Amino acid sequence: MTMTIAASARFEFRLRPEAKKRIEQAAELVHESTSDFARTAAEERADQILHEHSAGTIVPADFFEELLRALDAPARPNAALQKAAERARGIVERR
Repeated sequence: MTMTIAASARFEFRLRPEAKKRIEQAAELVHESTSDFARTAAEERADQILHEHSAGTIVPADFFEELLRALDAPARPNAALQKAAERARGIVERR
């Protein structure tokens, strides 16, 4: 049996008239109330930002140290890298 929890917290904000109009138009296109549309958009953005700021990768310390040493070491170009760099010179436009 699924239980639903009634939303009771309020959140109010002011916005420019043209922004309000765009939100109303978009909500109408997806057959949602303006409140549902704005709430869903705000919740999705909050979830995205919270996820981005909490996401991390855990690696063993010795792997991390090896990675840092490799990044600090001078580059040793090989034939494939040199060929790719030459090819890029003909493709990339510098301004």
